[in-house]
Amino acid sequence: MTASDRTRELALAAAQAAADKKAQDIVIIDVADQLVITDAFLIASAPNERQVLAIVDAIEEQLLNLPEKAKPVRREGERAGRWVLLDYIDLVVHVQHTEEREFYSLDRLWKDCPTIPFVDRDLVPAAPAAATGDEASPAE
Repeated sequence: MTASDRTRELALAAAQAAADKKAQDIVIIDVADQLVITDAFLIASAPNERQVLAIVDAIEEQLLNLPEKAKPVRREGERAGRWVLLDYIDLVVHVQHTEEREFYSLDRLWKDCPTIPFVDRDLVPAAPAAATGDEASPAE
């Protein structure tokens, strides 16, 4: 059993919110087959505590603005700003300081689980302008 469509929707919205705040190494891991307590982990990192907290705030705001609002049932680690966990039941968000990310290496612990693809919309190249049929003539 893989993560539900709702979980994927939450994870992708949260990932984009994190990307908008310049989070690094954003990964969504589908842990539905391995854990009963949640379907997916979103892991992101930042180089300093202030940015960790900004990313967390952006994720919470984004998920509250979805048509089916999502509010975390638990929020931990905010005080230190080194590793903040947001628990949305089906999705658990981990925003870590870069040093914590390297030390705890959650990605490595869950490497056998599939990932949910995420591409930052700001990194997707713009579609070429549609051809109108009118050829521009070179300036003379």
